[in-house]
Amino acid sequence: MTFDRGLLGRVADAVPDAIIVADRAGKIEYWNSGAERIFGFTADEAVGSSLDLIIPDRLQERHWTGFRNAVENGTSRYGPGDLLAVPARTADGRRASIEFTVAFLLDHDQVTHVAAVLRDVTERREQEMELRRRLAELGDGTSAPG
Repeated sequence: MTFDRGLLGRVADAVPDAIIVADRAGKIEYWNSGAERIFGFTADEAVGSSLDLIIPDRLQERHWTGFRNAVENGTSRYGPGDLLAVPARTADGRRASIEFTVAFLLDHDQVTHVAAVLRDVTERREQEMELRRRLAELGDGTSAPG
């Protein structure tokens, strides 16, 4: 299966979200400009590489267990509309928080590719963590006027 760079490709490159397509072995076959912006790898660097490119080392074993199971069965423990949230790795080594949905591309009821639409939510996650920290401080009285 090849990916047409026609209208669909132009749409995919116009959206700010990352769109990544990997084959059933986890090799990246499509990487849009949103993925370049979020992860810092160019399409030339990413296409042909393993998804390990963006998966933190400590999560790779868990990822591949779930990925292989999903590819073999054509289903995931997550529903088609479920929004998943995980940490990711960028080209400069920083940790990013991403949310994403997954779709299976089938041929004769066999998964041939896995497509994901991903969004960088790092800033929002950091703000939420800061808010929780401040609320915890207020809750234990350490920041209350004395």
